[in-house]
Amino acid sequence: MFAQFAEKLSLLMRQEVALAKAEATDSARKAGKGAGMLAGAALAAFFVLLFLSTALMWALGSLMPLGWAAFIVALLWAAGAAVLAVLGKKELDRIKGLPQTRQTIQEIPETLNPTKETP
Repeated sequence: MFAQFAEKLSLLMRQEVALAKAEATDSARKAGKGAGMLAGAALAAFFVLLFLSTALMWALGSLMPLGWAAFIVALLWAAGAAVLAVLGKKELDRIKGLPQTRQTIQEIPETLNPTKETP
């Protein structure tokens, strides 16, 4: 009986370790995607502000003082960068850790309780 118990416990622990590895890999992939979106937002904002804002600033500068044109262009591109940052943050917020592993670990003490019958 003890050998069967030890064998089942060993199998359970191996399965839980395998599940934890799979969940960790999935969570890391999702975190990488969200971080990549945030990095892309920062890089895109930099290049957009560097190149397109200059062109748009000069175009608006023909209609108004150049300082005001530069300010308006900066506000427009900041809004675009903010949208990308919000999307990246939402992607990172979707990660909930290792929910299946956490739930199963909470169930282990009930499984090992000698007064309860296990399936």
